[in-house]
Amino acid sequence: MLLRQLEYLVALARERHFARAAAACHVSQPSLSAAVRRLEHELDVSIVRRGRRYEGLTPEGEVVLAWASRILAERDALQQELSALRGGLTGTLRLGVVPTALPVASLLTTPFCQRHPRAAVTLRSLSSEEIRHGLADFGLDAAMTYLDDGTLRQVRRFPLYEERYVLLTPVDGPLGDGATASWSQAAALPLCLLHSRMRHRRIIDECFAAEGARAAPAIESDSVAGLYAHLPGGRWSCVISHAWLHLFGVPEGLRVVPLEGPAHGPRVGLVVARTEPASVLAGALVAVAREAGVRDALDELLRSYLDGRG
Repeated sequence: MLLRQLEYLVALARERHFARAAAACHVSQPSLSAAVRRLEHELDVSIVRRGRRYEGLTPEGEVVLAWASRILAERDALQQELSALRGGLTGTLRLGVVPTALPVASLLTTPFCQRHPRAAVTLRSLSSEEIRHGLADFGLDAAMTYLDDGTLRQVRRFPLYEERYVLLTPVDGPLGDGATASWSQAAALPLCLLHSRMRHRRIIDECFAAEGARAAPAIESDSVAGLYAHLPGGRWSCVISHAWLHLFGVPEGLRVVPLEGPAHGPRVGLVVARTEPASVLAGALVAVAREAGVRDALDELLRSYLDGRG
């Protein structure tokens, strides 16, 4: 059994398509198919359910996939530890991030790369469910997500910041000259918000409901960038996490207005799987996170906008 055969199987399970898996592994499709067949022969089990196209893995194949992922993760951990002993981390840190935390990911990845210039980072925008699966099957080294996610198992949690919700609204709009605004007042504005299936939206919908209000946004997006694309021009308002100010700031013609009442949300943090041997790259990122001061930096940034210094 060759490690390359296990790599091909993991790629096939991820891509769910022989040609795409072969392209991801930089080999021809016949080479990949032949390697998987040799693996089946060596293990004396059927791994792939075959029809006219890829149809998934057999129950035995799922077991082989789990072991393959674990073996490859341990291979990577060995290489990382040896590279650290030789004088510097190498390899690629695989980091999953929920969309609402993407604007601040650079507060960790930039100092990580500065400290470990021979290492690289692959950053992926993922849902909470995709992060859970990625950590469980060794597809991710670490993730930035909501720490109160009860579906996360066997992980270590490291808090980064607590979401704070504020209103971005036109300066010449009905709430543009106020010192604060209520959630019910914000609900009455022409709004653009994240899609209702996203965690951030469910949280702020609960805040609206706490004041007996219900938001009916005219624009919904599955990305923070999609929301900000609609804000210039002075028509729309948006309830944002203060973390988004780090990347997007405040568009011209809008201002930040504090929201009265429940303006604080859950904690966002770094999570890494409790695996042995532990990922050296994940441990290096945790060390950076402990020193990065993300919460203080974001709180100071929000204060600067509220004080007119931003």
